[in-house]
Amino acid sequence: MSTTTTRSTDQWPVRLCSLGQAVSRYGLALTLAWIGFGKYIKMEARVLIEHSPLMSWVYDVFSANTVARGLGTLEIVAAILISLRSLSARLSAIGSAMAIVLFCGTLSFLFTTPGVITRFAGPIPVLSALPGQFLLKDVVLMGVAIWTFGEALHAHRTSSVLDADRDQIGDGPGH
Repeated sequence: MSTTTTRSTDQWPVRLCSLGQAVSRYGLALTLAWIGFGKYIKMEARVLIEHSPLMSWVYDVFSANTVARGLGTLEIVAAILISLRSLSARLSAIGSAMAIVLFCGTLSFLFTTPGVITRFAGPIPVLSALPGQFLLKDVVLMGVAIWTFGEALHAHRTSSVLDADRDQIGDGPGH
């Protein structure tokens, strides 16, 4: 095998990783934004939230429409911040942290919403299509949000350390 072919073949894993990271980050942002915009049209969250011991109180304080739009706005803001990674690692980390909190809330519904488990196949619970399987996808989205949070936080801290080093040796702005 020639050196050129070997180098080309060696680049595939790197390219696939880069592609996977981009699809993960921007796919998460797209999913959050789409779900957030949907909250302005429909209020599917009510049936989930009203059974949650941690969150059901919000309907005593706010209307269902206000709750749906509030959650939708948080999801849209998180999506925008996550997608700003190339401009600001710090803002992207904040958006990812917001997504983690939102997914923690959503995943808690797996344990509080009636009808999530339809039956058991031996010791294994069988999830209903709605809301069970609908909620389960958030495990993967939570994993992506944790990864984007860690990656952006690391990039932000690394750039902050580099900026501090440059300032110490006189190469930073104003020197």
